[in-house]
Amino acid sequence: MAGQVPAEKEYKMKLASVRLIARDVRALVAFYETVTGTKADWLAPVFAEIVTPGASLAIGSEDTVALFKEGSAEAGANRTSIIELQVEDIDAEFARLNTLDLVHAPKLLPWGNRTFQLRDPEGNLVSLYMPETDAAKARFGSRS
Repeated sequence: MAGQVPAEKEYKMKLASVRLIARDVRALVAFYETVTGTKADWLAPVFAEIVTPGASLAIGSEDTVALFKEGSAEAGANRTSIIELQVEDIDAEFARLNTLDLVHAPKLLPWGNRTFQLRDPEGNLVSLYMPETDAAKARFGSRS
């Protein structure tokens, strides 16, 4: 059946990166350098990566879309995904970043994470969070 993994073989897959397409690649890279505190690696004038311990954030200009298929991605058009960054101290991050395009101040979510959200220069939603409840801490502790 399509989409099912055969029981006799175990597949392992690692989320390597999320790629954002930007109208202004330099502004988007600068935003994520500020948020993550990590300098981007520029692999080409139209493409950079911000490497974090869990995965990388790849940022490409609109010009890179044609390398895959013309029109297959569009800068600033997505309103269905949230880029989430786990942090150690949500209050310190909020104090550091609350002058950016703030969506909401820190709040506790029903699944035990405390979060605040920003919008990046392309309109993508960015959530910084930390596990707050014991259950959330246990869940994320098991993912290291």
